[in-house]
Amino acid sequence: MENIIGLTQDRAPLLEALEKMKANRLVPFDVPGHKRGRGNRELAEFLGQQCLDVDVNSMKPLDNLCHPVSVIRDAEILAAQAFGAANAFFMVGGTTSSVQAMILSTVKPNEKIILPRNVHRSAINALILCGASPVYVNPQVDERLGISLGMKVDDVATAIEKNPDAKAILVNNPTYYGICSDVESLVKLAHAHDMKFLADEAHGTHLYFNERLPKSAMSVGADMAAVSMHKSGGSLTQSSLLLINEKIHAGYVHQIINLTQSTSGSYLLMASLDISRRNLALNGKKIFDGVIDLVEYARDEINFLGGWYAYGRELINGDSVFDFDTTKLSIFTRAVGLAGVEVYDILRDEYDIQMEFGDIANTLAYISIGDRKKDIERLISALADIKRNYRKDPARLLKTEYIEPIVDATPKDAFYSKKKSLPLEECAGETAAEFLMSYPPGIPILAPGERVTKEIIDYIRYAKKKGCQITGPEDMTIKNFQVID
Repeated sequence: MENIIGLTQDRAPLLEALEKMKANRLVPFDVPGHKRGRGNRELAEFLGQQCLDVDVNSMKPLDNLCHPVSVIRDAEILAAQAFGAANAFFMVGGTTSSVQAMILSTVKPNEKIILPRNVHRSAINALILCGASPVYVNPQVDERLGISLGMKVDDVATAIEKNPDAKAILVNNPTYYGICSDVESLVKLAHAHDMKFLADEAHGTHLYFNERLPKSAMSVGADMAAVSMHKSGGSLTQSSLLLINEKIHAGYVHQIINLTQSTSGSYLLMASLDISRRNLALNGKKIFDGVIDLVEYARDEINFLGGWYAYGRELINGDSVFDFDTTKLSIFTRAVGLAGVEVYDILRDEYDIQMEFGDIANTLAYISIGDRKKDIERLISALADIKRNYRKDPARLLKTEYIEPIVDATPKDAFYSKKKSLPLEECAGETAAEFLMSYPPGIPILAPGERVTKEIIDYIRYAKKKGCQITGPEDMTIKNFQVID
């Protein structure tokens, strides 16, 4: 992006334009229909007048997200500079839209993309939309923790050797649990074979602002990165950034974004990106020093309790766990005899503590920009109490979190195929025609085109019994499942 004279990181161009608009006290004969809240007083009372005053439509002084030429463009330039990218795009459809734009910009129908199977469903959704074929690299699995790890460089090299016509490689940086692959080596490997390198950094905003954390994708030469500013960066839910380097055609990417992104971009979301970028650019190192220290304190105290295991950098092995994001407070629960989702439910229902998610063996506290030490101490105290009052024999708990898929068809072919609906228990041996996953984290247990096995059915039954939120199928009761007819 061009360097505009007078644009410095202490500026927030979009915020400044919105404040100027408010001062002008415009009479609104445009949408939205609530007319700065006057038409919906209950909404104004709930959200606050200040919020509805800037819930406005595109107008010349405020620019247009579909074709930014002034204040949105300036805000995006500052975001690109703050994140070390050539260009940045404000995204109002969450990092789902960022991931999909990345993939749709890179691969076309019948082309191949190499990616780990433990991707978010948004990546597989993009393959359904564009018709590209996935080449899955099954991640290594930590047998004790039951979690999928990163992509080994040798495994990716093997996938490239078998699929030299692949156009791109996509990597999670980091995973939900904090696991990082050797992103720098994978970027070099991709570029050596004339492939683009894409990073899903939904959980990696903070990596750009503190040298004590693993390397960010753009800092080691990635071509594109999808960054969830709302997760660890402090912006509003559903606001995200798409970053690209100088080798990617920005105009084409913008056209791809406009295929699916709303033409009525929310100024609340965009302003939150502008404000949060400024905060991180000016204060990010100090902020995330505090987050790192807070999580290290929590990790030490939780491990001192015994039973629980809050894991960290000791998992690093130089390959499948090349690095670890120490801001992730991932807690292994099975040794206490409880599934992670059971701990998740107990903390919410009995202690008024809302965790990020729980799976069958782990729970995750997402510590970021707004957390306080007294809240961490409350969590530690609750875990001590749960261990004392709820502990069970762990012998009968399921140990596997990740199940390697058997791929029978591309996601697009399976999703658009003729389907039949069967009771889930009768689907073994069939090929999935829809998604099935626990959410969060939104990593499919089954994706369209993958074979249903007895092991997967047993896992789903177990996850439902333990209280995991299963989503994806057309049948909301999860009793029936659609397979290829």
